[in-house]
Amino acid sequence: MNEVIIGIVALFVLLMLFLTGIELGFAMAIVGFIGFGILKGIGPAFNLVAVDLFDVFTTYGFTVIPLFVLMGQIAYNAGIAKRLYDSAYKFIGHIPGGLAMATVAGATSFKAICGSSPATAATFSSVAVPEMDRYGYAKQLSTGVVASVGTLGILLPPSVTLIVFGIITEQSIAKLFMAGIIPGLLAAFFFIVVIYGWCKINPSIGPKGERSSWGARLKSLPEVLLVVAVFVVLVIGLMNGFFTPTEAGSVGTMAVIILSVAKKDIDVKGYVKSLLEALRTACMVLTLIAGSTILGHFLAVTKIPIYAADWVASLPVNRYIIIILISFIYQIGGSFIDDLAFMILATPILYPVALKLGFEPLWFAMLVGLTVMIGCVIPPVASNVFVVKNITKTPLGVIYRGVVPFLASLVTVTILLFFFPGMATFLPNLLMK
Repeated sequence: MNEVIIGIVALFVLLMLFLTGIELGFAMAIVGFIGFGILKGIGPAFNLVAVDLFDVFTTYGFTVIPLFVLMGQIAYNAGIAKRLYDSAYKFIGHIPGGLAMATVAGATSFKAICGSSPATAATFSSVAVPEMDRYGYAKQLSTGVVASVGTLGILLPPSVTLIVFGIITEQSIAKLFMAGIIPGLLAAFFFIVVIYGWCKINPSIGPKGERSSWGARLKSLPEVLLVVAVFVVLVIGLMNGFFTPTEAGSVGTMAVIILSVAKKDIDVKGYVKSLLEALRTACMVLTLIAGSTILGHFLAVTKIPIYAADWVASLPVNRYIIIILISFIYQIGGSFIDDLAFMILATPILYPVALKLGFEPLWFAMLVGLTVMIGCVIPPVASNVFVVKNITKTPLGVIYRGVVPFLASLVTVTILLFFFPGMATFLPNLLMK
């Protein structure tokens, strides 16, 4: 039995392990260890696991993950998202669908300091949905928009998904952050367009809220400006090389802590809770990376990624047809297991294919990001939808019906990315050497 057949069998076994419910990180590590042992011997396999685990959990660059997650958790527990929503509500809450639009605006602002999609969905489920209920908004609009805006964190920095993608593909995290800004903001804009059109067609689905005075509006702006200031400092610092992504995470986290403590929004209990939640999330992501590393070294020995890239690149079809098929692979895989987990699993195999076809790495990263965004809100494994369901106690069918119009927005942005690849490369090329 040659290496390729062993690799294919191993991937099939890995798929079977997914169906048992075992954690993906452990499943990848087990399959990688056994496969490497079959090909190279049990001794080298034990050495592989020891070295890979040690490298992943002691690599300085990986500290960027817990730092940005911690920054988001502190912002979440300090109630920053609620104040951002309140500020947006004061400006546009009085127009039809205004509260839903304020949810999009507030979530977009919150993403500047929070890289977690489920955290954003959970926050605005608690903050925005009750307010929309009070004004008689239809549940499918209120829950659909909340589930959808959480996906913006996949592209808008500081995105944990882009950080992990950068680590796996050895791309610049700063450039990935820059590349995600235009597609992310465009998705937010289309969300607002969808809400406006939906409420024009059916005004009863999103009634007007109360009109705020200009005094109240201006009074709410400092909170937004503080968040924008933190975001600008991080972006400028990364862009000009003043600090590394890890140092950016430290600077951002400390800025959010100082902001929260100064405004007395968080106490010791809230800080400890943020630490535990960030530690739990970071350990999950790092375990996935460790398992993926072990599996990746096994697959490298089988040469499956190389053969796959050569075979796909030689297909007598347009390269864009191939990249669309790759997108569907990400989508289908993410429909059965967590999208981030499948991205970690599939990227070492599919990323070389994209490079072989001549696609720009940043462009491919944004395509994968949009695919993951879509996966967060479509069944069966729709993490954001389940978060909203658990908090609002709304039936899944209602939430899914509310998600469909926003799903069309994400598909539209994906199509635009195909026709205008500069959406991903313009800012990195303009602002970074």
